[in-house]
Amino acid sequence: MDTADSPLTYRDATDADVDALVALIESAYRGDSSRAGWTTEADILQGQRTDPQGVLEVVKAPDSRLLTVERDGRIVACCQLEHRGAHAYFGMFAVSPALQGEGLGKTIIAEAERQARETWGAREMHMTVISVREDLIAWYERRGYRRTGETTPFPYGDERFGIPQRDDLRFELLVKPLA
Repeated sequence: MDTADSPLTYRDATDADVDALVALIESAYRGDSSRAGWTTEADILQGQRTDPQGVLEVVKAPDSRLLTVERDGRIVACCQLEHRGAHAYFGMFAVSPALQGEGLGKTIIAEAERQARETWGAREMHMTVISVREDLIAWYERRGYRRTGETTPFPYGDERFGIPQRDDLRFELLVKPLA
């Protein structure tokens, strides 16, 4: 059986998954391995994207889940879902660079939206994206997200979030109704 046809399974991350999830997230966004996929931030940020402490905080946080996606027993993707009243926050989204472009991202974000709606009654999904990531923002817009123009500063000087390679980075809020 071709593994690309194998079903995806979804579960909440556990402490035991932290190292594998850090490796996945780093591979999708940083360094040369990320260049195999299209979600790389290697040209705008160097250093780390996350660390074991940051991932463990998401796993342990109340009203938060780190949805872990597996195929054939191997972690291939993840995303954070956080219940914030009438809306849910979507973040820490990573798909293995070797599997990007196969439609996994569309499938996973749709499942995350379904779970936020059904589990928490969330009416909207919110996320923040680095505003210069036009290709990524366009991908989210094709999934029904809209740019709000509302931005927050990038945490310059905090290397836990990476080492910026330019001085114009901001996070922009994207929103999608889930009704």
